[in-house]
Amino acid sequence: MHEPLTGKRIILGVTGGIAAYKAADLTSKLVQLGADVHVVMSDAAREFMQPLTFQALTRNPVYSSVFEGWEGDDAGHVTLAATADVVIIAPATANTIARMAYGLADDMLGAVLLATTAPLLIAPAMEHHMWHHSATQANLATMVERGAHIIEPEAGRLASGAHGDGRLANVDRILVEVRRIIGAGGPLSGNRVVITAGGTHEAIDPVRFIGNGSSGTMGIALALAAIDAGAIVHLILGPTVTIEPAGVSVERVTSALEMHAAVHRAVTDADVLIMAAAVADFRPASAATSKIKKQDGIDVQTIDLVKNPDIIASVNTDGLIKVGFAAETDDLIQNAQTKLASKGLDLMIANDAVATIGSQVSRATIISRGSRPPEQLAEMGKDALASEIIARVATLRDTGELR
Repeated sequence: MHEPLTGKRIILGVTGGIAAYKAADLTSKLVQLGADVHVVMSDAAREFMQPLTFQALTRNPVYSSVFEGWEGDDAGHVTLAATADVVIIAPATANTIARMAYGLADDMLGAVLLATTAPLLIAPAMEHHMWHHSATQANLATMVERGAHIIEPEAGRLASGAHGDGRLANVDRILVEVRRIIGAGGPLSGNRVVITAGGTHEAIDPVRFIGNGSSGTMGIALALAAIDAGAIVHLILGPTVTIEPAGVSVERVTSALEMHAAVHRAVTDADVLIMAAAVADFRPASAATSKIKKQDGIDVQTIDLVKNPDIIASVNTDGLIKVGFAAETDDLIQNAQTKLASKGLDLMIANDAVATIGSQVSRATIISRGSRPPEQLAEMGKDALASEIIARVATLRDTGELR
């Protein structure tokens, strides 16, 4: 399966802070995303972590000395610098940031940084006061002026036992930022993509609701695939989604009416709308203000339902590409084609509702406007399906039609 970082060569600089152990997790996840990772460790980093850890994770040599790696066609730091798609420094200590700002190159990492033209992502981690010191902030400002990307540390308990903002950014945040950097200039570069995900809750009373089992997995996968294509993503999430992708603009809603309002606000300057949310078709006509109690002699409770607005059909922004999802239990293709036409969609992704909702895999059929026949895709994971959908959206955005 094609992973989003397949074919990408990443240089990971690990420097001497207690957060160096988190770099192993970052390395593992980069490799899982398909990246070819090469680790450069400072001398101080080797006091916290053994190079063998990174060598085992990457299946590549680990570098620390500027005199290493000059074998055959491999010219040490020159080769690493020239072949990098992105360079990450995580954790970046205050000392390392100062050395970068001054352009010192007396170790392998410094030499790579001076020799490379690849994008640079710096993830600082240090004691609270060191982070806020004017020297550190000035050095970071210098690096930003030179084009570096900074992913700021998080607040929490520090190694000293104190609390402050100096913890290394969450690994998932770093991964999203790496994907954003690599995706820059992609087929959806500069395009604003609004994506909805998850089910909605329609209140019956303060403690009960009508809902469904949608996890929002498909919408989250679409957001990450859109980032890989260079898009600016805004996610609108229902209450069933338990995980938010780090580093993405997220808006939380509960009901279909709240999602309707959020979508209409978001599409005013959007290029693409992808409605992956499983929005409730109906809601109670009125929600009780207190919990409905069981009563002796009453075995049936009747709830009057009213239809929720069709969100994607109500959006008529000129030039907006609209992508919908149809989860059906019967007559899948026919029902999906009818919905595509009635809602004014460019693409419809049709799935068997029973097999898809809550599942990690999907066997989707893509239906497009015009005379093109439905395209049945093989069964695949939702990450792979998201990439397929985004590729078709990019083609539509570029040419106005599917090829």
